[in-house]
Amino acid sequence: MASLKGLASIVSELRVERTSLANQLKRVDAALSVLGKLNGGSSYTKPRRTLSASARKRISLAQKARWAKTKSRAAKPKRTISAAGRKRIAAAARARWAKFRAAKKKAA
Repeated sequence: MASLKGLASIVSELRVERTSLANQLKRVDAALSVLGKLNGGSSYTKPRRTLSASARKRISLAQKARWAKTKSRAAKPKRTISAAGRKRIAAAARARWAKFRAAKKKAA
């Protein structure tokens, strides 16, 4: 029976808390409605615009033209490197690694 009394007190505390939260929520809603009226309407729900069929068609054609323009541009040719350039890069990489290994060997 003692656990039932404890449970009843917990339930009553939760009801009081729920009532308090409901009151706080009402105050927040009231503040939002006042602020929404000051801002010229509800700030969090924007009315949707309706477009005529001709306007939708114009927008569609304009977007299709933009896509066609971007797709029609020729891709730049892939750049290649000469054999001499590759040799220079490889030699520089070998020199960097040799320097790294020498520093590592010196530290050990």
